[in-house]
Amino acid sequence: MAGAVRVNGTVVRELGTTVDETRDRVEFEGRVVAITAEHAYYVLHKPFGIMTTMRDPEGRRTVADVLKARGVSKRVVPVGRLDYDTAGVLLLTDDGDLAHVLTHPRFGIDKTYRATVRGRLGSEDVARMQTGVKLDDGRAAPAILRVVAAGRTNSTVDVTIHEGKNRQVRRMFEGIGHPVLDLVRLRFGPVSLGDLRAGEIRPASAREVKELRTILDRARLADR
Repeated sequence: MAGAVRVNGTVVRELGTTVDETRDRVEFEGRVVAITAEHAYYVLHKPFGIMTTMRDPEGRRTVADVLKARGVSKRVVPVGRLDYDTAGVLLLTDDGDLAHVLTHPRFGIDKTYRATVRGRLGSEDVARMQTGVKLDDGRAAPAILRVVAAGRTNSTVDVTIHEGKNRQVRRMFEGIGHPVLDLVRLRFGPVSLGDLRAGEIRPASAREVKELRTILDRARLADR
């Protein structure tokens, strides 16, 4: 039916007209049509000793190997990175726009880690982390800390950062004299590790997807 489809109030007269589902208003016979892009979002508990890549020239196990073992056939890639010797929550998706926003320093997405460090973490150490630690590539932004346990030989602490410097948490603790012995990421933005076991993967929950899309929408509005 001629004139039945309109995009932003203009009648579509050519086949193959493309629309942006995030910005364009599409109507059919006067009624607004909801246009959605289907993307996949998975949450993986990356184990220690796994490369956060889809392939490794040195032949080490990668995230792609874990996905294959778990029967995930969707073409998804990791958002950001977790070091080979760091475990924890890792988001995988085929949503390139979202991945860009989540990893761009401009948007400062919070990441929370549980670190076991050498030695007893005192109030002065906590204060130094909270004011920012000087690294060889510049001062790290202040971190949020919660001491879980402080023993004579080791301490366990939850630390939240919003930057993405290489091996940042490890280097910050090294900078205050408490090398990291064990590191697990508990949260990445709105996505939490929960009770997911090492090597297990699950689809992101509806709540997580909604909050991720909200982050993307806000970033798009900020760019207008």
